[in-house]
Amino acid sequence: MKSIIDPKLLEGLRVGPLAQYFDPYIARIEEEGFSPSSVPCQAYAITRFSKWLQEKQIPLRDLDGATVRAFLNREHGVVHRPEPETIHRLVAILCDMVLKVDSAPELTAVQECLREYRQYLVRQRGLSAASLPNYLSYAEQFLQEKFAQGELRLDALRALDITAYVKLHVAKLSPGRAKLLVTALRGFLRYLLHQGKIAIDLSPCVLPVACWSFSEIPKSLPPGTVERVLARCNRKTSIGRRNHAILLLLARLGLRAGEVVTLNLEDLDWESGLIKIRRKGSRWTQLPLPEDVGVAIAAYLRSDRPPSSSRRVFLRHCAPARGFAGTISISSIVRRTLIEAGVDSARTGAHVLRHTLAVDLLRNGATLHEIGDVLGHCSPNTTAIYAKVDLVALRSIALPWPGGVR
Repeated sequence: MKSIIDPKLLEGLRVGPLAQYFDPYIARIEEEGFSPSSVPCQAYAITRFSKWLQEKQIPLRDLDGATVRAFLNREHGVVHRPEPETIHRLVAILCDMVLKVDSAPELTAVQECLREYRQYLVRQRGLSAASLPNYLSYAEQFLQEKFAQGELRLDALRALDITAYVKLHVAKLSPGRAKLLVTALRGFLRYLLHQGKIAIDLSPCVLPVACWSFSEIPKSLPPGTVERVLARCNRKTSIGRRNHAILLLLARLGLRAGEVVTLNLEDLDWESGLIKIRRKGSRWTQLPLPEDVGVAIAAYLRSDRPPSSSRRVFLRHCAPARGFAGTISISSIVRRTLIEAGVDSARTGAHVLRHTLAVDLLRNGATLHEIGDVLGHCSPNTTAIYAKVDLVALRSIALPWPGGVR
């Protein structure tokens, strides 16, 4: 592959302890879709870092986060663009390449604990990549707050530490997020007991959050609003056409944001007109691909998708050209489009389109079983919440109010 940077210039930049890693770095950012104009700037940044390491006589085996911060802060108040992004990307690439085991930044005790916990969640519990942040983020927050000023002493944890953390954070969260926090913390404490890192089971200290089933009506958009939102989406730009295809998937098939993020090119069966969806719990389902959705995705793939080795259908338009990092990007697309369409909704994330589809299907005569099949629910109890919005059917079974109407 021909390099997008002048070989003579690159040869002059190969100095210091990082000289042998220039080519792998350049190849990586070329593959990730960085613009040619940005590559020389990144190369100069690596050269400055390599010369600095050489002047300070810091071997690569001692390269860690503190070293990177010292380099980036070498001139107080001065930020050299694009040094921060480039150096952090370089360190990540070095770790991925495993060129030298001792060249990777040394992990703190908390980071090492979280790394082991992550392996446990993947290998023993079989969690998907989309679910990992829900568990790891709260475990990290708990450990960072508890052991911020000292060494990691898991055997010193007491019930008071657990209840203090829960009381501090649950009050700031919605019932759903609070329930996720206590579930994640309880799972982490059980892991510590299972691994022998604590001697007493502290998970019973984490009390459940009162979040009653069927206590709320699903938040959906009024009839006709989805079509107005789709029409408002700007399709004059490549990003707008990508976003329009994403919105159609959410609105027509009721996909979760995570299911859009993980959609791969091979999941689209153009000959049969089917789309394969990765559901929760490592399940797969197939759904018919609506014509307007298929047309929008095909147009995006032909003309607007950036060149990339990634198999994800939808990619970021800023380098590196790869799939979305998480579901927040999908929800942000929905939120911005709702605002631009002038829609005032209590819920503005991607899930509001999923709820709206279910409610519309129910209003048009679909059964709860059929709705559950479309949404990919494992249990009919999950779909039963939508029965609360069918007011016409509910009136036929409503009991008379004691004492009559007043």
